[in-house]
Amino acid sequence: MAGFFRFRSLALLGLLASIAACSGGEKPPSTTVDACRMRSERPHWFKAMERTQAKYGVPVSVQLATIARESSFQHDARPTKTVGSWPFRRTVQRSSALGYAQAIDGTWDGYVKATGRRRADRTDFADASDFIGWYMSGNSRVNGVATTDAYNQYLAYHEGKAGFARGSYRGKAWLPAVARDVEAWATRYELQLQSCGGGR
Repeated sequence: MAGFFRFRSLALLGLLASIAACSGGEKPPSTTVDACRMRSERPHWFKAMERTQAKYGVPVSVQLATIARESSFQHDARPTKTVGSWPFRRTVQRSSALGYAQAIDGTWDGYVKATGRRRADRTDFADASDFIGWYMSGNSRVNGVATTDAYNQYLAYHEGKAGFARGSYRGKAWLPAVARDVEAWATRYELQLQSCGGGR
């Protein structure tokens, strides 16, 4: 009888682990500075990003750098800020952005409508990758920005396609520096992936 209950407990733990894995609730990899090591730890992430690259033309390295900047690979990331002073300090959400790609509600809804992917989830890595590819390829069509141009793609990702076209980022002295950082990481990830046989 004890063996039966032990088996049921193990089966239940296995089921719960499977549910957690399917829900997209993965912890970040042990390192976010080594693309080769990330690929060995999360091969399914890289398969998803390769599908996105084939579909939309956005390199794996650009996707990686964008996700690293937006969420630090946290599946449930939300932008927050602390307001008030002790003892009334509290944390509030700054926007509706959520997940690996930090997609806001309206843009995500547009993605779901345009692609018909009604079951897509912002906390699922593959869905976040597909969203980034969809968004950046749309920016390429609208604003003529190459999908390989991590710097300008990130500016448009942050400001929106219309904001980018207006040059709204010029009024934010800090933003071009952030975009340059994303560009530098995209280059670094690309070189790493080439060295470990994962470049395309």
